[in-house]
Amino acid sequence: MRLLRFLAPLSLALAAGLPAQEHAPAPKRPIDWPALEREGVAVLRDYLRVNSTNPPGSELEAARFLRDFLAKEGIEAQILDTVELGAGRANLYARVKGNGSKRAIALVHHMDVVPAAASSWSVPPFSGMLRDGFIYGRGALDMKSEGIAQLMAVVALKRGGVPLTRDLVIIANPDEEWGSTGALTFADKHADLLRDVEFLFTEGGTNSVRNDTLLFRGIGVSEKRTFWQRLTVRGTPSHASRPTKDNPVPRLVAALDRLAKYETPLHVTPGVDRYFRDISRDYPGERGQWLRNVSSSLADPRAREWILSDVYWNAILRNTISLTGLQGSNKTNVIPPEASAEVDIRLLPDQNPDSVLATLKAVVADTAVRFTPLIVPKTPFESETNTDFFRAVERVSREHDPRAFVTSTMLTGATDRPMYRRLGIQVYGVDPFRTNDVDFQRGVHGND
Repeated sequence: MRLLRFLAPLSLALAAGLPAQEHAPAPKRPIDWPALEREGVAVLRDYLRVNSTNPPGSELEAARFLRDFLAKEGIEAQILDTVELGAGRANLYARVKGNGSKRAIALVHHMDVVPAAASSWSVPPFSGMLRDGFIYGRGALDMKSEGIAQLMAVVALKRGGVPLTRDLVIIANPDEEWGSTGALTFADKHADLLRDVEFLFTEGGTNSVRNDTLLFRGIGVSEKRTFWQRLTVRGTPSHASRPTKDNPVPRLVAALDRLAKYETPLHVTPGVDRYFRDISRDYPGERGQWLRNVSSSLADPRAREWILSDVYWNAILRNTISLTGLQGSNKTNVIPPEASAEVDIRLLPDQNPDSVLATLKAVVADTAVRFTPLIVPKTPFESETNTDFFRAVERVSREHDPRAFVTSTMLTGATDRPMYRRLGIQVYGVDPFRTNDVDFQRGVHGND
């Protein structure tokens, strides 16, 4: 994990206060970037050793770790919501004051991590081991590394005495990996602490890297909405040696087959349209032309087939349906009283959940199949790109990666951003690291 690669430009963007000027103000005191990187690596390794696996979470220990680190830098952090969130859980909040001439910017990360099976790792998953220039540990990508990069950026500004036009707000939430109760509680209970926040950034960016070269930096301006459903069919239990028409399993399988064969309509949102136009520069000839006007190109069979063959492109152009879980009898020779399946449905930001559900029920065309929501979709959002924040990222990216460009991306997964977007804050996903797609997909919730 190369912690410094985006740490310096991130710090400069913050130092500039995101105004229109071309260059950030110079530090009053010199910043030793190599030393800061070494320190950041050490802090991250210690942070990874704090086991905040969710469930159960136990993020209070992580919040105390962050509070103590910030206290050494003269930054007072508050541990909040321990009662509301339950035993062992907490939110963390801190603020570094600027001159108040511009509204604040918030740096947010989540402290919890998904479980790790130690037997499948080559190193202990909570060791924070440094090997061959990489840091290993659950949360090294998702997302303790980004949290420490944020904190080290703020520390660099404070140590350097860089004049700030904006307050810098630091937030660390629990429970992003399970139910987002941390961000939801913070936004509901502490909206007053966020009243002056104009921009917020956290996870959710999507970069493109080839041979350690950054091709583009994707700033997440939107994300799909999770709309999980459980489909259930009831029947009559009996001995499986005497088949009956009241077996719920074949009826459920038939419904799932109709869902699996259903092609959801294609739809291009404004942010996705910009994304395709931006990346078209990397595709010569006919394919570049297709991407420059993706809405029209999807009507061309050849263009459509090529575009939809990319799993990410396909996912950002439509609602998706993935059949992920089945449950029937607990014994082979028993026809069960009930059969159920869990379906992962992801909606584009501007889609109406009720309309989508009505369509899916029509596709299934069987009133015996009961749909039960497992997750209510979060607030939809698509943040603006014509903002000081987006322009600052573009400017800093040009200075440090002149051959790369900046574009808007849609996350097909989910983050805590909707909790803050509903407060009127422009929220963005920023990935500060040069991680190629293979390593990112393997490393976020995978082994090692």
